[in-house]
Amino acid sequence: MNIQQLEYIVAIDNYRHFVHAAEHCNVTQPTLSMMIRKLEEELSVKIFDRTKQPIVPTAIGRQIIDQAKVILLEASRMNEIAKHFNGDLSGELRIGIIPTIAPYLLPHFVNPFVSNYPEIKLHVSEMITERIIHELKLGNLDAGIIASTTEESSLQEIPLYKERFYAFVSRNTDLYAKQYILPADIEPNDLWLLEEGHCFRTQIQRLCELSRNSQFGSSFSYRSGSIETLIRMVERNGGITILPEMAVMELSDERKKHIRNFRFPEPAREVCLIVNREQMKTRLIDALKTGIISFLPPEIFQKEIEMRVL
Repeated sequence: MNIQQLEYIVAIDNYRHFVHAAEHCNVTQPTLSMMIRKLEEELSVKIFDRTKQPIVPTAIGRQIIDQAKVILLEASRMNEIAKHFNGDLSGELRIGIIPTIAPYLLPHFVNPFVSNYPEIKLHVSEMITERIIHELKLGNLDAGIIASTTEESSLQEIPLYKERFYAFVSRNTDLYAKQYILPADIEPNDLWLLEEGHCFRTQIQRLCELSRNSQFGSSFSYRSGSIETLIRMVERNGGITILPEMAVMELSDERKKHIRNFRFPEPAREVCLIVNREQMKTRLIDALKTGIISFLPPEIFQKEIEMRVL
């Protein structure tokens, strides 16, 4: 029995497919299958039921896989203990980040972070919150950057910053003439939203007290995964959309003429790092947190009024 074999059975349990697990482990499928059969022969048990599709662990296999995860975690802990002792800040950080944060946050900190921590290799992927949580639990990510809370007891949230919400309104709405607006002022049929699955959509629905099944009278339905697209739809077709503060900072002076503040208490979201409570890359995660906060625009932290976090 060796660590490699344990990594293979955990990969198969995660992917429930020999070929996909082999790709994840960077080995050929025959090699992976052979190593697992050797482990099963050594233990005199069948770890996986190969007659079912997708493949599933046997009852005893489930126990063995769970123990393998414990062993792999402890093995990682040994490496981190050694790195900590040596003051070593090196290794890989696999990060998932939601699309409504990525284009506004990443340009601020990635290059300075890489310059300050040249031995840390960042792998960043855009994905929705639900997938980030899933990949964290599988061990495929080391950290996520999200803007919602999770009830997963195995995950820890590390606050980074808060950002206000603003309304982006077209000239043909009554809201354009107002200096401040209330959520109740927003007509649902005029509101452009991101597609289902984005936590930002859910937060806006909560802000405007829209149910998931709200009936809209418009004959045109559009689903977007991009805030920039929503801005363009308002500019060309009228209506209103809601923007986070970091997105507003990127707007041209001409576009900022369409921005309207919400009345007190201003709606906002809290952006945080999310990690496994048992993760072993504490020093790297701390460096990531410090790097993000250090290179954010100072305006993000200049908030003395109360905000309503959605």
